[in-house]
Amino acid sequence: MPLRSLFAAAVLVPAIAAGSGAGMRDDRADAAVRAPLPVIGHACEGCEAVFDGMPATIPSRARIAPADQPGAPMTVSGRVLDRSGRARAGVIVYAYQTDHAGRYPKPRAASDAGAMRHGRLRAWVRSDAQGRYAFDTIRPGAYPGEDIPEHIHMQVVEPGCFTYFIDDVVFRDDPRLTPAQERQLVQGVGGAGLVVPRRSGDGVWQVERDIVLGQGVPGYRECRAR
Repeated sequence: MPLRSLFAAAVLVPAIAAGSGAGMRDDRADAAVRAPLPVIGHACEGCEAVFDGMPATIPSRARIAPADQPGAPMTVSGRVLDRSGRARAGVIVYAYQTDHAGRYPKPRAASDAGAMRHGRLRAWVRSDAQGRYAFDTIRPGAYPGEDIPEHIHMQVVEPGCFTYFIDDVVFRDDPRLTPAQERQLVQGVGGAGLVVPRRSGDGVWQVERDIVLGQGVPGYRECRAR
């Protein structure tokens, strides 16, 4: 069982997009992801939520948590690569997380009641020509009263082909992280999710997480739709 399955959110709340920012645009890719795609890989709860609220235009940099959201600011960035290490452009990366208190906050508007269960701290990016992507957010809190490490959920959409969950982003400095979890994350579904957070001079946490398409994903085949 991939480690991200242990961290699956059991919250049944509607969600809305929080993404914003400048980035590349590809109208063909936009059209390819507007309709739900097959889910492959390990079983996951709520995989189809990636398509609820997905914006028509997806940048390469987006904000998960609003700038005024309480918590320590954090940037998560990296590259999307194929299994030969080549950069892959046009891949959608979806992320969602808890707030600083470890909860998935509900949407502010009742009209979002059909959105789904991931809470409002969620966003989408599309890898640019060099495979790069970035999320601006806050450092998530751990679930209250539980020993599960802090984490950010991630899912990949390869336009025109399929979607699948990859290992969560988990922080090496989290005291809740066990040696067994650390060993599993190093192997990595979709590349290693275990990251080393570093605080920059302006107080923003910086983490890097590269994504390797299809790594450790059962049933994966190279996507040739783009």
